[in-house]
Amino acid sequence: MSDRPSRLVLVAGTGTEIGKTWASARTIEAARARGVTVAARKPAQSFDPDDATQGITDAQLLGTASGEAPTAVCPEHRWYPVPMAPPMAAEALFREPFTVADLLGELTWPTPAVTLGLVETAGGVRSPMGADGDAVTFAGLVQPDLVVLVADAGLGTINAVRLSLDALATAVDPGCFVVLLNHFDDTNDLHVRNRAHLQDHLGLTCVTDIERLTDAALGDPVDHALEDPIGHPLGS
Repeated sequence: MSDRPSRLVLVAGTGTEIGKTWASARTIEAARARGVTVAARKPAQSFDPDDATQGITDAQLLGTASGEAPTAVCPEHRWYPVPMAPPMAAEALFREPFTVADLLGELTWPTPAVTLGLVETAGGVRSPMGADGDAVTFAGLVQPDLVVLVADAGLGTINAVRLSLDALATAVDPGCFVVLLNHFDDTNDLHVRNRAHLQDHLGLTCVTDIERLTDAALGDPVDHALEDPIGHPLGS
């Protein structure tokens, strides 16, 4: 991996369609607005070419946010137009299988090194990323400075977050985790209690605001008092 960014952030999710791309793109935009140099990477992407967002893949959304070509975000040979996990999509398309190490070897960054590099994984943390591993495997190879886990704010949140972080903790330092509660509504008692449990009982850094997430991504202290809860269309 060449020219590693000063801060390398891995974005994972508790499941598919949980909002990883939305959160990644907004964080990149917020960092750029602060004058920070950025780059976004999606090692492999699979998608339904016939869905409502035809022609707008994760790589294109991330590239628009970072100011990069979509093929710089995700190598063109890692675009799989089948809505399955990337290694399964490759098999369905009769393409060559690939490993997680292959994806790592293709992960290149701009020169000179940017301040913030963000890598978005595929699906949930245990979804296959290569023929031999998942996002946990990939995280262990990349060893990011921060892992952002995107989770829903409602029912099932605590279980999904704990299972996902337990898996990730086998590969990276648990001290580098931050949880983004997507669709958080501070008038919803369940959302508020979920956040309190994650923060107060489990000791996790838990944010609901893109500016606070950007603080964490850049290694700055997170001030929860400044949070502006977010609600937005679900991203992938």
